[in-house]
Amino acid sequence: MTKLIFALDVHDKMEAGRWVDILGSEVYWYKVGLELFLREGAGMVESIVGRGKKVFLDLKLHDIPRTVERAASQAGSMGVDMMTIHATGGRAMMEAAANAAASLKNPPKVVAVTVLTSLDANALEEIGLGADPRKWALELAKLAKKAGMDGVVASPLEAKSIKEACGKNFIVVTPGIRMPDSKVDDQRRTATPSEAAKNADFIVVGRPIRDAPDPIAVTREINEMISADKTK
Repeated sequence: MTKLIFALDVHDKMEAGRWVDILGSEVYWYKVGLELFLREGAGMVESIVGRGKKVFLDLKLHDIPRTVERAASQAGSMGVDMMTIHATGGRAMMEAAANAAASLKNPPKVVAVTVLTSLDANALEEIGLGADPRKWALELAKLAKKAGMDGVVASPLEAKSIKEACGKNFIVVTPGIRMPDSKVDDQRRTATPSEAAKNADFIVVGRPIRDAPDPIAVTREINEMISADKTK
C-alpha cells in the first residue's frame, strides 16, 4: 500500500514538533529536508524517531563517491529509515552510498533523485541535457538500480514506466502531489494522490496539508484516496 510522507518544510524544531502533534496517528513518515536539517541538525531526526515515527532524510547528497559514502554512513547512523542522493552523481557515487548504508546495523533505504519535479523540458534544455523529463528519469532509474539503489524519487508521470523497467520491488517515491483544486506552485510535473498512488510506494505531500484550513481533514482525505486506489 502506498504510504504518505508529510514534508516538514518548516523553519525550526518547534514548528516541526507542532506538526507531528497535529497530524498524530494520521502520519507515520516525515520528510526532513535541507532547510530544517541545516537549522536543527541530527537532533531533529532523533526527536522524530524518538516519537516512534519514521524519517525520510531528503538532503539529496551529490559529491565525489568517498564523500557521499561517509555522509550516507553518518545519515544512516542517526536512525533515518530512508535517504536521498542524486542519481546524476553517477554509478560509482550511488554504489558508494549503497555500500555505506548496507554496512550499518539498521540499514536505511537509499533512493536516488532522478529529475526534480520543478524541471520541465525547457528547463532541461537550458542546462544542456536536451531530453524529455520522462525519458531522462527512466534512464537514471535504470542506472540507479544497477548501482544498488533501493529505489528512486521521480514525478508521478514517470512512476509507471520506472516500475515496468525496474520491477515492482524497486521503490518509487513521488513528490509533486497536489489536490485536485490545489495550486501547482513551483512544481511542473504533478498529480493528485489517487493518480500517484497507482504506481508509487510513497507520496510526499507538504503544502496541500500545511496550507489547508483543516490539515487533519485533508490528511485523512489523502489517506483515503491512496487506500481506495490499492483496494480496487
